[in-house]
Amino acid sequence: MTQILTTPLVAPVRSARTRHYVMCPPTEFDVVYSINPWMDPSTAVDRELARAQWQALQDVYAGLGHRIDLLEPVAGLPDMVFAANGAVSVADRTYGAAFAFPQRQAEAHAHVDFLRAAGREVHRPAHTNEGEGDFLVLRDVVLAGHGFRTTTDAHREAEAALGRPVVSLELVDPRFYHLDVALGVLDDGHGDGPADIAWFPAAFSPAARRTLRRMFPGALECFEADALAFGLNFVSDGRNVVLPAEATGLAASLRERGYEPVPVELSEFVKGGGSVKCCTAELHR
Repeated sequence: MTQILTTPLVAPVRSARTRHYVMCPPTEFDVVYSINPWMDPSTAVDRELARAQWQALQDVYAGLGHRIDLLEPVAGLPDMVFAANGAVSVADRTYGAAFAFPQRQAEAHAHVDFLRAAGREVHRPAHTNEGEGDFLVLRDVVLAGHGFRTTTDAHREAEAALGRPVVSLELVDPRFYHLDVALGVLDDGHGDGPADIAWFPAAFSPAARRTLRRMFPGALECFEADALAFGLNFVSDGRNVVLPAEATGLAASLRERGYEPVPVELSEFVKGGGSVKCCTAELHR
């Protein structure tokens, strides 16, 4: 498995599409408990640097022409900055989150209030799930992770709530506890070409690997070093791929495939187990 073997000989021309993102300022961000392998409360967060890094990410999106709505942080909820985990939205439908750990459960209510105030229909879940952390939206399908934070019962519930087929993918490596740290959507298929992903096969069960290789035979398979640098926790508008600066190998491979890597520094947020995508919810059309 190499990135070189999955790189097309002739890179296609990629087209960006304006996106609608939701972000939550990191005024409450800190690491005060441990609910994933990346979190260590004894390692201090530089909160001033975190605010600067988050602002730089927001500025990148604005510079690319995307719409950004801000979710108001709630005191005592340090992980709310990871806005992607609060729901998954397609068109006018939203499937809300039900967090696996009690430390984050109050976040779900804040997301519901925000989304309903924006005029969206929100389906409150009966089953444990963590929003776009484990649900990644493409034009014709939703890819859904399970094994750590989201149940397969939630996959079926989301399918009904969103009106979109859901493909279940089992995660097996606790370092990749959410789907969005093991797989990223490069092109959601709304343009002229097919949907395109990048992923780290070792994070998935053998059955999930077979499914992904059948669905995306030309997908970019990421090196472990780039995956561990949260390289797959990126945000793509179909051309510009905003990703951690440390994922240099992945950036080079993306460039060969016709994408434009946009590196950012989010080192403080990795201490909480997240990076670009975790900080970015998308309201999909």
